[in-house]
Amino acid sequence: MLEGITGQPGPVQRRALSKAITLLESTRADHRTQADELLTQLLPHTGKSFRLGISGVPGVGKSTFIEALGLYLIAQGHRVAVLTIDPSSTVSGGSILGDKTRMEHLSVHEKAYIRPSPSSGTLGGVAEKTREAMLVCEAAGYDVVIVETVGVGQSEIAVAGMTDMFVLMQLPNAGDDLQAIKKGVMEVADLVVINKADIDKAAATRAEAQITSSLRLLSQHGNPETAHHDDTLWHPKVVQISALLGQGVDTFWAAVTQFRQLQTAHGRITARREKQALAWMWERIDAGLKLAFRQHPQVRELLPQMQADVAAGRVAASTAARILLVAHGHHAPAAIK
Repeated sequence: MLEGITGQPGPVQRRALSKAITLLESTRADHRTQADELLTQLLPHTGKSFRLGISGVPGVGKSTFIEALGLYLIAQGHRVAVLTIDPSSTVSGGSILGDKTRMEHLSVHEKAYIRPSPSSGTLGGVAEKTREAMLVCEAAGYDVVIVETVGVGQSEIAVAGMTDMFVLMQLPNAGDDLQAIKKGVMEVADLVVINKADIDKAAATRAEAQITSSLRLLSQHGNPETAHHDDTLWHPKVVQISALLGQGVDTFWAAVTQFRQLQTAHGRITARREKQALAWMWERIDAGLKLAFRQHPQVRELLPQMQADVAAGRVAASTAARILLVAHGHHAPAAIK
């Protein structure tokens, strides 16, 4: 499978890529072992792409924009992989939105690869295996990897934690700038895109002014990595585009290129990736420990009664946690004694 992934672009590589990501998404223990071996073999071939996260409220035009951007980048000589994270169906467990069908021109291009993945109930709507899928795409030679999320709640924060640059898409008239600030999303946005600017240019201009002012305020009192007094730091920008008409895509990519050059020159992309990799490791450790805890025979036996007692107010939550931890064979941490 490794040879198929790292080989020449074409149908064979595309099939190998899809099979590899399917293997990564499998929950079977034997598949997990194979997936770990595959990732270890692929690691030397990864890390050369630019990882771009894109999020925004439903209806903002993410898919239309990503298709326009992907086709623009391919014309510039790039190979583009898009990992779209869809809400999961409660019936089949599969993707609901099916972004691949909404990027009909990009999805059939030989230099593009689109993979819709169900979020499977993962916090923030970011698929559990998105980071691993990103590595596989990099090993396959895609030099721009775009991660698109559902755009609800924590998904923006989650995608910012796995990409080199986080882009937040906004609508001119929806008042989303204030809502986003409330959620703290603006603090992690490297670039804000106002889409559908052609519909109401005056509203788009007002939104740009409001968001620019908000970003400047946050840089002064929020994120020290974007402080305006330091010229070596990237200062988040706002750009207007019309994805449907293909307007502003070149301006957007110019801003992305400027960001990449500045951050690379000062070693910040490398530092950001190192921090993300360690956070990913601890996230998987936490998830693995929680799963092992729930599967422990004595815990499984006690858990229903403990949950019922806590819910009914018969036992304090901290006491129940201590009892379950002791049943698992661990001393309870001081915080819950």
